Amino acid sequence: MTKDLRIKSQVFSDEKRAPNRAMLRAVGFTDEDFLKPQVGIASTWSEVTPCNIHINELAVRAKQGAKEAGAAPLIFNTITVSDGISMGTEGMRYSLPSRDLIADSIETVVGGESLDGFVAIGGCDKNMPGCMMAIARMNLPSVFVYGGTIKPGKLEGKDLDIVSVFEGVGQYNSGAIDSQELTKIECHACPGAGSCGGMYTANTMASAIEALGMSLPGSSSNPAETDEKRNDCFDAGQAVYHLLEKNIRPRDILTKEAFENAITVVMALGGSTNAILHLMAIAHSADVDLSLEDFNKLQKKVPHIADLKPSGKYVMQDLHDVGGVTAVMKLLLKEGYLHGDCLTVTGKTLAENLAEAEDLKEGQKVILPLDQPLRANGPLVVLKGNLAPEGAVAKVSGLKVTRITGPAKVFDDEESATKAILADEIVEGDVVVIRYEGPKGGPGMPEMLSITGILVGKGLGDTVALLTDGRFSGGSHGFVIGHIAPEAQVGGPIALIQNGDIVTINSEEQILNVEVSDEEFEERRKSWTPPPLLERGYLAKYSRLVSSASKGAVTDYFEE
Repeated sequence: MTKDLRIKSQVFSDEKRAPNRAMLRAVGFTDEDFLKPQVGIASTWSEVTPCNIHINELAVRAKQGAKEAGAAPLIFNTITVSDGISMGTEGMRYSLPSRDLIADSIETVVGGESLDGFVAIGGCDKNMPGCMMAIARMNLPSVFVYGGTIKPGKLEGKDLDIVSVFEGVGQYNSGAIDSQELTKIECHACPGAGSCGGMYTANTMASAIEALGMSLPGSSSNPAETDEKRNDCFDAGQAVYHLLEKNIRPRDILTKEAFENAITVVMALGGSTNAILHLMAIAHSADVDLSLEDFNKLQKKVPHIADLKPSGKYVMQDLHDVGGVTAVMKLLLKEGYLHGDCLTVTGKTLAENLAEAEDLKEGQKVILPLDQPLRANGPLVVLKGNLAPEGAVAKVSGLKVTRITGPAKVFDDEESATKAILADEIVEGDVVVIRYEGPKGGPGMPEMLSITGILVGKGLGDTVALLTDGRFSGGSHGFVIGHIAPEAQVGGPIALIQNGDIVTINSEEQILNVEVSDEEFEERRKSWTPPPLLERGYLAKYSRLVSSASKGAVTDYFEE
């Protein structure tokens, strides 16, 4: 056994450590285990969401892999919040804050137990970046495993997913379907374990993490309820032991070039706007300088080639069936879009991994040729202007229009905006503004899949713009712009606009402006006061610690 693997044996050989050894004997350790590296398995198993309900089994497989490789593994748990279940409720305010709480909790166990390395298994939207933030912070040999995508639901020969239900509510409201049809959609949309099936936030982040080099090849595409996923977890347990042998640590892998690879893959696949927020947070944890400008630079270069939901036709299962994210990356590398010399958790470079991967299947329709893309450039666009001086994020895949100029209809919360839409108070050409939903003001920067689903269901997805300092789900599509910064709670311009102000969104020129002069803004500011923050509990702490969305909405960003 190499010196790097003897951390635990050195600690436990001291006779003063007899009490420590006694505690571990009680959980099954033997004399031999005290001579092995102690590897944690960070499990996000939970019954509160289908995304994570199967992860206990996967954690056991990862433990088996680590044990057979020569480690002394221990499973521990952290929390998860289901975005799909909390969407449209007060519970959504806990979603983004749960990301940092998950990172903190994994850091606490790994640090408190002095683990030598760990495998982290995530399934739902926020526990994936939460796991990665902890991995980057601790900088111990680590591997991330994605719990895998759900199978598509089926109804009358058509694929369904959770977004089908949200859009079904809009269709029901507009009279396009009746309550019985809506119930059928609800009952068939989610057939089992796994994360939401389109290129929504979970599948986006899984793809990005594989592109970062922090999960094994194929991990992002292997579906949840398959032997491939179970083997993926076993192999991850083995891989972390080999990383310990070679002393390869996350920050050896998480370079600026690795983040550029992740952004490239997200753009090519048409991923979620949340990827920008989460990749910036992971980069912050890894001490990598990543900014909104890096996303815009690559957005101009990388074509959108994946015909995936929410704006496309196919789901992650379909992509897996034709070769998966690994095959897409092989195509991108061949055409010069990726940095092939980046190190990965296999101990090999990205190029070495992809040399062993299969190409996309002949005749497949999920991924378009690079010279015949859905868009010549990426669909995630950072906008700036006098309404968003620090930036805002739009997803423009599938949109028929690139510019809207119209009157603002301003709401101070999502609920009142939803009521107005359902009451047909919003018409074509309107620009709906929902404010005080940012990281501090929400608090928690809630996602707004419900309201975007209703707009699409009512046929307004291309003709009504929706602006917010909150977020949108990876399942959202339409003319939606989120992450507006500075947010309303801290006095950003979005706090000062009024009903009837003329707003212009131009995704081609990357502009977000309102026809209000600086002088008028200053006059309005004189009569503006921020709403009070919560006084107790986790959200109260979060609202006082969290940074701007333009910095990744992290809770450990401290300006000098």
